[in-house]
Amino acid sequence: MAPLTRKPLFRNGSTSHAGMTLMNQDLRPPDRLRAGSLGVLHIVFFVVAAAAPLTAVVGGSPGAFAYGNGIGVPGAYLLAGALYLVFAAGVTAMSRHVADAGAFYAYIGLGLGPTAGVAGAFLAILAYQSVQAAVYALFGLFASEALAGAGLGLPWWGCAIAAAAVVHLCGRRNVRFSGRVLGVCLICEIAVLAALAIAIVAARGPEGLTAAPFRPENVFAHGLGAAMVFVVASFIGFEASAIFGEEARRPRRDVARATYAAVGLITLLYAGSSWAIEQFHGIGSVVEAARTDPTGLYIGPARALLGPFAARAMELLLILSLFACALSFHSAISRYLFALGRAGIASRRLARIDPVHGSPADAGLAQSAAAVAIIAAFALARQDPFAIVFSWMSALGTIAMLALQILVALAVIAFFHRRAAMIGGDTGPFSRLVAPAVAAVGLAVCLGLVIGNLELLAGSKSAEVQAFPALVALVGAAGAVLGRLRRTAGASAPIAAARVDTDPFAQ
Repeated sequence: MAPLTRKPLFRNGSTSHAGMTLMNQDLRPPDRLRAGSLGVLHIVFFVVAAAAPLTAVVGGSPGAFAYGNGIGVPGAYLLAGALYLVFAAGVTAMSRHVADAGAFYAYIGLGLGPTAGVAGAFLAILAYQSVQAAVYALFGLFASEALAGAGLGLPWWGCAIAAAAVVHLCGRRNVRFSGRVLGVCLICEIAVLAALAIAIVAARGPEGLTAAPFRPENVFAHGLGAAMVFVVASFIGFEASAIFGEEARRPRRDVARATYAAVGLITLLYAGSSWAIEQFHGIGSVVEAARTDPTGLYIGPARALLGPFAARAMELLLILSLFACALSFHSAISRYLFALGRAGIASRRLARIDPVHGSPADAGLAQSAAAVAIIAAFALARQDPFAIVFSWMSALGTIAMLALQILVALAVIAFFHRRAAMIGGDTGPFSRLVAPAVAAVGLAVCLGLVIGNLELLAGSKSAEVQAFPALVALVGAAGAVLGRLRRTAGASAPIAAARVDTDPFAQ
């Protein structure tokens, strides 16, 4: 999800190697998550909810309009969607041979070696934990302001901790339960965005309907790089589909379908919503509107076309969107911690599975405890939940996620190169080489843009923010060192549960 603009909202007061069959759910070993728990739709709900489409659209696109390529923002969303579809081609090809709760941890470990795999796991946890902290802070701020309007006083951190408790309870249940919760949240988000877009098209706007936002001269106009900083950050979360391969009904098919469906849906939501809002304000006025009243860029049209109730509903659905996002990230982080515990890289207690629900119980508890500790630390330091917690943590998470995705793209190339003879010809050169190579270059460019525009993304030019790239590198290096030490000490293979052709810790 993307960073929001700075104006507050509420102002009122196994599968495994090809050919191997998935282990029967009833016969799974104690360190395997429950196979067959999730279908394609469940995975899509997890993935799209992590992107928090309503929050990303209402909060991220105004910054892209104001500081980026202006009327070409909808086209920038299509560019980012195309890049991630190319990235998905390599990831989904690998998902047909690897199904592991460690997801990118397993992919990198099998492609680039176990040391790099642990480094990737550390980057993933840093990325997801940072974004989740940002989401909790924004949830707390919005919920606190909404309650204040109803005459109830509760600090942002109190609302955030309450949300973390509910998220933990949902996450402890069977993963299908969380999928249903996310499905309801997501349908509500899409419904309000669709209703606003339809109303705008019906009204036609002051200048009529135009395809100018998608013309190359507007998309590739000055400021595209700055726009891509906001746009790429909006896609964080789509890659989580790989995390649920171990629990999918048909991993070889479901993960790929869910990934493509999620990227396509997110891209259409972002590009379509930003195009519609341009039609309402007019392509000659949308940039000034985004700079003058970033929050009102969408809330204002909703109030004007759908009425005060719809505008209020959109504000409240933003809170629901943030809750869904937090729940999705909780599930992702828990599964990474579970995978590290199963491998012996972290405490093996993290690999304990709830006997009733089949969820990673202790990993979920550790994740929730860490989230509450981060919230409490920022609250005790009296840091602003928007200007510091949300803006800084979302920027840090974006850098870490792009670095992780680059490693994954390289790992896909290495994986298929090493196992070409074993895997056979079921994967073409585009998926195993061309797509991941193009994705690695494109993502590296995006990472450079984010680092170069870090002040814009984080809303600060402080020394702490400027140190974020170094911090991400240090976290990755710490993971690599730990991976090397644990390998020397004889830790079990982290990707053994995936049952692929070779043991990465035996390489």
